[in-house]
Amino acid sequence: MLFKATYQANKFDVPTRETTLSLYLEAENEIEARKILDKHTPYNIEFIQPIEGKHLEYEQNQPNFEVTEFPQ
Repeated sequence: MLFKATYQANKFDVPTRETTLSLYLEAENEIEARKILDKHTPYNIEFIQPIEGKHLEYEQNQPNFEVTEFPQ
């Protein structure tokens, strides 16, 4: 399943709309997605949400859409 994670680039940054970034990753569920992000990034994860259907279509049409792959 595909997930969208919103985050701050540093674990110690306070979440603010102006500095929030996002990435897309594949995982079996939200718990697995969080484990992957915790293991491979220094990010302060704000929110992880599954994307599918119309939401996925919308995201895929954005110029920045790219699924991030992490080593296993």
